[in-house]
Amino acid sequence: MQTDRTGLRPGHPVRTCIGCRGADSRSALLRVVLGPGADGTTVVLPDPERRRPGRGAWLHPVVSCLDLAVRRRAFGRALRSSTPIDHSAVDDWVRAHAQEPPSESTNRKRV
Repeated sequence: MQTDRTGLRPGHPVRTCIGCRGADSRSALLRVVLGPGADGTTVVLPDPERRRPGRGAWLHPVVSCLDLAVRRRAFGRALRSSTPIDHSAVDDWVRAHAQEPPSESTNRKRV
């Protein structure tokens, strides 16, 4: 942690997941951006390298956060799109690379 005049701050960039609205480091989140689809429509594309141009949004690469983002229609709001967008590319990527959070039983300390 670093300190400045406002108090303690983390030493790494922190972003907010559009699904669960939890803050986490950039390295733990998947960046998504708007891009052109095959048929000329607007689609949400995964950007795991964090290099694509344009406005990005951040999402935990877990199915539960993806489902929350879809249910809340968070992709359109976060990426500032007024047209309906297709999120199937992100859905496929997350389901193929899903990192489920560790279960509660593995994190407990034994006394």
